[in-house]
Amino acid sequence: MTSDDLTLLSVLPEEAAALGTKVAGSVLLPGDEGYDDERAVFNLNHDLEPALIVVAESAADVQAAVAFAAGQHRPVLVMTTGHQLVGPAHGAVVIATHRMDSVAVDAPGRTARVGAGAVWSQVVKKTAAAGLAPLNGSNPTVGVAGYTLGGGLSPTLGRSHGYAADHVRSLDVVTADGELRHVDARSEPELFWALRGGKGNFGAVTALEFDLFPVPRLYGGAIYFHGERMADVLRAWTAWHPGTPETMVSSIAVVRLADQPSLPVPLDWEFLVAVRIAYNGEAADGERMVAPLRAAAPAVLDTVADMPYAKVATIHNEPSAPVPYYERSIMLREFPTEARDRLVELAGPDSASTLTVVELRALGGAWDREPAVPNAVATRGLPYVLLGVAGGPVSEEQQLKKSVADLLDGMEPWRGDRRLVNNLAPDEAADAAAIYGPERYERLAAVKKTYDPTNMFRLNHNVLPAA
Repeated sequence: MTSDDLTLLSVLPEEAAALGTKVAGSVLLPGDEGYDDERAVFNLNHDLEPALIVVAESAADVQAAVAFAAGQHRPVLVMTTGHQLVGPAHGAVVIATHRMDSVAVDAPGRTARVGAGAVWSQVVKKTAAAGLAPLNGSNPTVGVAGYTLGGGLSPTLGRSHGYAADHVRSLDVVTADGELRHVDARSEPELFWALRGGKGNFGAVTALEFDLFPVPRLYGGAIYFHGERMADVLRAWTAWHPGTPETMVSSIAVVRLADQPSLPVPLDWEFLVAVRIAYNGEAADGERMVAPLRAAAPAVLDTVADMPYAKVATIHNEPSAPVPYYERSIMLREFPTEARDRLVELAGPDSASTLTVVELRALGGAWDREPAVPNAVATRGLPYVLLGVAGGPVSEEQQLKKSVADLLDGMEPWRGDRRLVNNLAPDEAADAAAIYGPERYERLAAVKKTYDPTNMFRLNHNVLPAA
């Protein structure tokens, strides 16, 4: 959002009515029935107050909304479920895509074509029925399009297959000129490069096609330990995971989640440390591999077992209903003994941390390798991502931000120089150059100048058009 967005006048009822004649979906102004429902987002601490909401039902509706915004010099924000948004969208046109949730699976071709409003639970359900799996996220309510445009860090298959963005075959996108483009490696290679990793900077994606993988089952779940054993568990995990094959994805999380109905009983009262496991291989091999973790300390609960891929959301057990929170993440370039000890000081049993979740995810493997068709994902070669989540109401915003900052600032000596654009806070919108690094950012800015010279799509971690 820019200062100019704050000065944009309201959309007049007659202007909205004229747009309504061109849109099969809904056109909503503040005060209209349904406006508040459509502006609601997953993070209850984030409030959207757009000038107009278009609840799109087709690519043609998206085109009409973009043309309207262009005619009124308004920014555009595209939203599925709103897990990650930037700014309150004052003066903006919000395009809600949740009605565009088609999922078509080509089982012989091992691909899926997905509408802009689909969420991962819808995709996993259909692909699992065909014995296939996507590079989905940990939370089943996350929108497929936004997650994939931001790179997409799959906690189940990513280490062996890379980022979700690496396996996009094509995208349908409405650019700022109102044109609906079918974009792939041949048709518009620079835009194709930028869209896959550049988040929502270059247009409104209406559909995408991506690869699926023959993975009907996983050996996966989580082992929960008492939080007082964090140092022992972290020591065991850091010694263990580098020797595991790429078919094993793991992370460690410190959780303070009192009274969370999504958690397995009896975990509604504990301060815990959890090791999350997803192994694409035989259960017997996975059981042997995980044995050193099980020996690290007595488990409170162990859910790691053979499971159908349709059940992968149970590995992380993240909330599916909207919650109030603040989150940020950084990449770590290394995690030596000193970093391990520091993380225990910052988030362990003797710390003053009130963070809901602190997760350290091990990367490497295919996440480090460029795909056959390169893209804008900036974090290859960085071995860890550290995420801090502070849960609480917006009235506690300053304390929530401080608690996350204390964690990430405390790990500054090991911080990498690039960022994963997913899992960044709304107020980090001006940090795009640091997210992507100078060379990649310069190339993104050139693509931005070509396809969005007026920076219509700026309500994000914004890449400015090249001068």
